[in-house]
Amino acid sequence: MSNIARMMQRATAGAGSAGLDVDNVFSTFLYDGTGSAQTITNNIDLSGEGGLVWLKERTSVGGLGWHSLFDTARGTAKYLSSNNTNAEASSSGVTAFNSNGFTLGDTGLVNQNTGDFVSWTFRKAKKFFDVVKYVGNGSTQTISHNLGSVPGMMIVKCLDNGGNWRVFHTSVGNTKGGYLAENLEFDDDVYWNDTTPTSTVFTVGNKSDTNGNGLNYVAYLFAHNNNDGEFGPDSDQDIIKCGSYSGNGSSTGPVINLGFEPQFIMVKNSAATGGWQVMDSMRGIVTGGNDGRLQWNTNDAEGSVGFVDLTPTGFQVTSTGSNMNTNNATYIYMAIRRGPLAVPEDATKVFGIDSNTGQTGMQTGILNDMGIAGGISSTDKWFIGSRLTQGFYLRTNNTDAEPSGASPIWNFDSMNSFFNGTTWNGYIGYGWKRAPSYFDVVAYSGTGSSSARAVPHNLGVVPEMMWVKRRDTNSGEGWAVYHKGLNGGTDPEDYYVSLNSTSAEANNFYRWADTAPTATNFYVTDNLDASGGNLIAYLFATVAGVSKVGSYTGNASNNHVIDCGFSNGARFVLIKRTTATKDWYLWDSVRGIVTGNDPFLRLHSNSAEVTNEDWIDPNSSGFAVNNITDVNSSGDNFIFYAIA
Repeated sequence: MSNIARMMQRATAGAGSAGLDVDNVFSTFLYDGTGSAQTITNNIDLSGEGGLVWLKERTSVGGLGWHSLFDTARGTAKYLSSNNTNAEASSSGVTAFNSNGFTLGDTGLVNQNTGDFVSWTFRKAKKFFDVVKYVGNGSTQTISHNLGSVPGMMIVKCLDNGGNWRVFHTSVGNTKGGYLAENLEFDDDVYWNDTTPTSTVFTVGNKSDTNGNGLNYVAYLFAHNNNDGEFGPDSDQDIIKCGSYSGNGSSTGPVINLGFEPQFIMVKNSAATGGWQVMDSMRGIVTGGNDGRLQWNTNDAEGSVGFVDLTPTGFQVTSTGSNMNTNNATYIYMAIRRGPLAVPEDATKVFGIDSNTGQTGMQTGILNDMGIAGGISSTDKWFIGSRLTQGFYLRTNNTDAEPSGASPIWNFDSMNSFFNGTTWNGYIGYGWKRAPSYFDVVAYSGTGSSSARAVPHNLGVVPEMMWVKRRDTNSGEGWAVYHKGLNGGTDPEDYYVSLNSTSAEANNFYRWADTAPTATNFYVTDNLDASGGNLIAYLFATVAGVSKVGSYTGNASNNHVIDCGFSNGARFVLIKRTTATKDWYLWDSVRGIVTGNDPFLRLHSNSAEVTNEDWIDPNSSGFAVNNITDVNSSGDNFIFYAIA
């Protein structure tokens, strides 16, 4: 499907789901309170399509820690709290629903000065979410909705009194209802008149919590896609799942296969007491670490608990506690897919550079899923970390394991920066956002295979370059790099180079098992699949006009143009000679890719920036290399990675 066709499809989609991306209908947005009006721009169309904004202060308890729910069916200045049963109240918390987000008022509940807040925004869209307001009649009635599919979960609240929040979940069935504001088990009663909802209506019985005579109610309906989602460029992707699992009481808990990697997970023990646990990747769902946990039923501050690890196809429960994994207990969940689903068309939306001059964190201006930072003049480098492993870091220039008890300065808890919490004065930072066909991150555990072990990924195309490293111990192996240009492009899966080394390419079975990666899996063995080891893999590919993974043969001439298919030149260039020992040279447009001297750094080394050499030059199609042995020796093979 062409880009024009996709744009036309989205423009005509209206409240439907066809062609919509995850990022069009759902957002987890983190913000700091200011104590005065501020606009949150999360690119969700609430004024045109409608939806729900769910807000929570992350560090406060008591009244300032309440959950606050505002929706377009009830209008601005009216909120409910999921952590209590109070009737609807007035508030200037949300003063406008906008075409690209919402506007906050000056209330401390959602905008306390210096407060640390999270917002979850659900846009109305078929097969994702709907919000309905209705009036009860005291007897059985059906309520129409526009979800366009059978709801997987529904949350209903009376607006006029202190009645309980009631929850329907498809895995529990139509005879029971949950208590959102409490940690109680689902109980038996006719909240839904023992009737399963359909794709057009849901039914309520004669209970006051869902259908008191003359009382006003709001219902939030969440879909369950079962290979029938209509999202993404080809309108064929699932983005929301409502299901259940049985606990096993083990730290290697149940593996839930969603068919996608989630960014948002809600879990509740349906047959016993236990809170409504909520995790999202913005606040941190950390593979091999603690997750940022809130509970919909309490005003507690955010906790740090190891609950789940994400996988490319779902999640695995790692907790043995009753909130997530009591043996034989039944847990319900709702999970929302990580986006985006579309291939990027603008490099500035998926790659950013920050030459830090005193700001807190590396402020690249994008949502960072992986970041690299290093001192420009100092030897303090190269730190690399990811959102999946938030709180931990490695270095590209050595073989060290992640430091234990990594400082919070390494977190990705921000909308546009990484390694937050300290000032990185005199450093350079590079940030990547995960996107189809462009870049992906996979954190996985080793199995000890001595043959080719398939590791699934979500890049969506065959990886053209991969950086893989064991995280939990210094195995001495360091960073193994696969690149499609190794061995001149012939059987590159038989070869590797090391990111932390100047060594030439080597033929070695014990990296990729001589097995080429595919659009769904890459293959490892030996130390890259060490039994019980924790490993990280960064996967890169070429996107026309955005990124280029390539190779060239040196010709010992000046102005040897490397055509990357760009229109305004490269902002980032990484080059290594593979047929002989040589460094990993790095240039960027912030420090300067110009006609004349171009400062370079070495990604494998902690040496300071070199500023008095003219090795590369700008070119609108990519970049050009000059007659320098390190980047253009005659007959040698060079691999590179460039970003527009």
